[in-house]
Amino acid sequence: MNILLEFFVVTFKVLWAFVLAAAKWLVRPKEKSVAGQVCLITGAGSGLGRLFALEFARRRALLVLWDINTQSNEETAGMVRHIYREISEEAAAAAQQATGDGEEEVLPHCNLQVYTYTCDVSKRENVYLTAERVRQEVGEVSVLVNNAGVVSGHHLLECPDELIERTMMVNCHAHFWTTKAFLPKMLEMNHGHIVTVASSLGLFSTAGVEDYCASKFGAVGFHESLSHELKAADKDGIKTTLVCPYLVDTGMFRGCRIRKEIEPFLPPLKPDYCVKQAMRAILTDQPMICTPRLMYMVTFMKSILPFEAVVCMYRFLGADKCMYPFIAQRKQATNNNEAKNGI
Repeated sequence: MNILLEFFVVTFKVLWAFVLAAAKWLVRPKEKSVAGQVCLITGAGSGLGRLFALEFARRRALLVLWDINTQSNEETAGMVRHIYREISEEAAAAAQQATGDGEEEVLPHCNLQVYTYTCDVSKRENVYLTAERVRQEVGEVSVLVNNAGVVSGHHLLECPDELIERTMMVNCHAHFWTTKAFLPKMLEMNHGHIVTVASSLGLFSTAGVEDYCASKFGAVGFHESLSHELKAADKDGIKTTLVCPYLVDTGMFRGCRIRKEIEPFLPPLKPDYCVKQAMRAILTDQPMICTPRLMYMVTFMKSILPFEAVVCMYRFLGADKCMYPFIAQRKQATNNNEAKNGI
């Protein structure tokens, strides 16, 4: 094809992509069903991972929960089973009513199950062994939610090397191991969905959390490259969603504060709201979701403004040292624990 003609075709496709994106803002796309599909969530024992598990359970997915903390993971599983019981009771009541009205019988959903596995996703061998157990005991995974995350809470020069390595392993490297474990079958079937729960700190950074920002930037880069690879392979049946929320009020960054005059307009996100927004994006095959939408603007401005201009904005918002109170609290807690243990 003549390069000039091809250029016009590409221009039309780019403009058409803008039109489709605008249409999705105006008309909410229909959510797809995940009923009966195997959904694996890492870091399911608490925080966003637990909330993702409950949301997928309400949509009748078969859940596989991974966490390093066995007790908290079982607590999440108990909540999921409670939701499954409610679904089964509602289905049974609907079936009974349908039979009484002389309508065709509706079979209750009695095959909903949740499986728990204790897994340290920072250890490659542990991930591969646990993934093989999942394939043997549950089946092939259709939806993979890479959610597990940690933060060290130390300034760079005060952070032990072991904590830096663990942050990178859990927040970034683990995505490679889980994806390599479950992607082959998705490619074979041309069906699946890979969700990367990153952070707004994977799109722009701030002071004092170098290891965390680096790990989340790595997760974002991994996800974007994987998405392009799937497109290049024409595997359109495998969807990807990148989740980049602003500060979420899960306690992970307790103490983090921006400028007090600005904070009422940009408060920490409620975990329920964050997960519901992410679920809407996942179930409508949205490639990326930033919450709140202001994060899109911040990312765009960071890309076009001179660095000194970005620094001025950070200082005005109080974002330049927003992590310092959080780090100070972490340091104080560490000192208190050491004193308590007589170290």
